[in-house]
Amino acid sequence: MITSGLLIWGVAKVPGELIGYGRRMAMNLGQSEMLYTAEGRNTSIAVSRWHDGSIQFHVAGKVEASTIGYDMRLQRMLGNLGGLIHENPRSVLVVGFGAGVTAGSFVPYRGVQRILICELEPLIPPTSTRFFEAQNYDVMNDSRTAIVYDDARHFILTTREKFDVITSDPIHPFVKGSATLYSKEYFEMLKAHLNPGGVVTQWIPLYESDAATVKSEIATFFAVFPHSTMWANTVAGKGYDLVLVGHLTTPRIDIDAVQARLDREDYALVKASLGDVGIARAVDVFGTYLGDAEDLKPWLADAEINYDRDLKLQYLAGLALNNNLEDVIYRAIMRHRRPPGALFVGSEGPMNVLNENILRAYLNASDLDE
Repeated sequence: MITSGLLIWGVAKVPGELIGYGRRMAMNLGQSEMLYTAEGRNTSIAVSRWHDGSIQFHVAGKVEASTIGYDMRLQRMLGNLGGLIHENPRSVLVVGFGAGVTAGSFVPYRGVQRILICELEPLIPPTSTRFFEAQNYDVMNDSRTAIVYDDARHFILTTREKFDVITSDPIHPFVKGSATLYSKEYFEMLKAHLNPGGVVTQWIPLYESDAATVKSEIATFFAVFPHSTMWANTVAGKGYDLVLVGHLTTPRIDIDAVQARLDREDYALVKASLGDVGIARAVDVFGTYLGDAEDLKPWLADAEINYDRDLKLQYLAGLALNNNLEDVIYRAIMRHRRPPGALFVGSEGPMNVLNENILRAYLNASDLDE
């Protein structure tokens, strides 16, 4: 027993950078200060302060969320696209807590009565609240919030509850088990738990991926939500990640009506939340429009649908995890985009600004002719 104890005592501590960055540890050595590391019931987590002062949240050896500008914009977009496209959201399901920023995006909505968060790892919400309370509006402790510690698929399969907005923001599908949250059957579960007029927002990473992987993710979502729309989160005009919005019927977005809501006193905190990430007006929110399911049909012709029975996506994603092709993929998608047609309605001034924003994003896309 004494010998065993001495051997255990002599084992070196696992480096915090390894817990936080996994396979990318060597690349990130000396770039950040590890503020917290822990081994939870289901996964390891870490929090670091990057050399520029931003705070990063790590799960399973990779960064899952951060206070960096483009990550904050994406996290707020995931919440607010659903919150603004739906005319009066009251009930919200958020799959995955992460840093809590997406879930916290619904805190400023006074009309939201229930924010239900499904999270597998019990250590994540209190840790994120400790380090990201300002960014997530202390959503964990909001009186409208309930947290279910369960596998998302098990919870959604067994609950009878339905929602106005569902956001799904799992980690990359190359992480063990995550591809099940990108399958056709999973998206069908989400669809079955929407109220009439409800929407689903789904994160799609372009970084650490390739075209085959992204095609599989998008085509699988479109197979369940044929009325989908796509929205881009770019960095310096270059592709980074996407938000898919699944609609139950053909969508119509009234720009004037959304702006009128943002200008109301009860939406002041929503407007401020968007302003914090550089989105000042409705035309700025919806100026990130990238296309719809019909636009991408030619590009998705050879896509592999991700079914539960084979989970091909986890193998595609595993082969692509070391790539830096995000802008290449973004440009390929941009080549297939068309004008939004009847998706948006509104008065002449805002519609002109919106169309200019959409066109500017297209023209600013790098090397479209390559």
